[in-house]
Amino acid sequence: MAGLGNVLFIGLGLLLLALAAVVFSFFSVWLRALLSGAPVGIPTLIAMRLRGVPHSIIVDSRITAAKAGVLLESDRFEAHYLAGGDVVATTQAMIAALKAGIGLSWDRACAIDLATKGTKKTVTQAVNTSVTPVVIDCPNPQSGRTTIDGVAKDGIQVKVKARVTVRTNLDRFVGGAQEETIIARVGEGIVTTIGTAESYKFVLENPDRISKVVLARGLDVGTAYEILSIDIADVDVGENIGAQLQEAQAEANKNMAQAQAEIRRAAAVALEQEMKAKVQEMKAKVVEAEAQVPLAFAHSLMSQKMSSMDYYRMKNMEADTAMRSSIAGEPEEANPS
Repeated sequence: MAGLGNVLFIGLGLLLLALAAVVFSFFSVWLRALLSGAPVGIPTLIAMRLRGVPHSIIVDSRITAAKAGVLLESDRFEAHYLAGGDVVATTQAMIAALKAGIGLSWDRACAIDLATKGTKKTVTQAVNTSVTPVVIDCPNPQSGRTTIDGVAKDGIQVKVKARVTVRTNLDRFVGGAQEETIIARVGEGIVTTIGTAESYKFVLENPDRISKVVLARGLDVGTAYEILSIDIADVDVGENIGAQLQEAQAEANKNMAQAQAEIRRAAAVALEQEMKAKVQEMKAKVVEAEAQVPLAFAHSLMSQKMSSMDYYRMKNMEADTAMRSSIAGEPEEANPS
């Protein structure tokens, strides 16, 4: 019995020692939270460790929020971490919005943080741009284009560079369109405005008209930003697009006319060759008919329908006719005999 009691005593001692070690490992964090006015219980810290949550980050974030006047339960920080969010950045963003007088709840900050995950933006940047507006170049230099090109009604191209000043709208940030949509809409508005101008001179003389018309179109609807101003940075004259189009149309018309003329020429050549073939066919028929004449004479002589004197008289007539034709300069016809 004495041995069993010793074993139990030693086991209890080891258990107490292990429990003391665990409590001591969380003591500094627990004490820091307690002294900062954002207490977190030891069981809660142990539960965080078992769930794989970095308790130090959660406690520090809760302390930071509490010092800024926002006291939240540690479970909310832990839930955001387990959802894949950045607890530290979200806390800082919420505090920055609070100091700037912008209403931003913890849930909204968490939603923005998760929405920007995997992008080049962060929830802190979203809050900062809500406080301090940013300028967006239109078009984006990274797209490879330096100007937005439009053509006035007189056919002259106008090249425009614009700068759009925007401020983040936190209420529409989740699910709202980003900078690319703003740039596309502003570019479309600039091209439309230039296209409605009667002359490029009007655009050069009134560049502010572009910004006023485009700004009045409400281009920030459905986006995560609020457009504050659209400023025209540069306006240049480009090529005479109208003249180039007319030249291209004239060249196309010329090529079409040449093609049609070539078709008619080929048809005429084909018809000429067809007529020549028909002439040769007719000549062949004439030669064939003339070849029948001697046979007809021979048949007449053999059947005694003609006498030899008739035959000689006919030959004399042919000779006289040939002589007269020769004297008159007419081509001598082929002798039917």
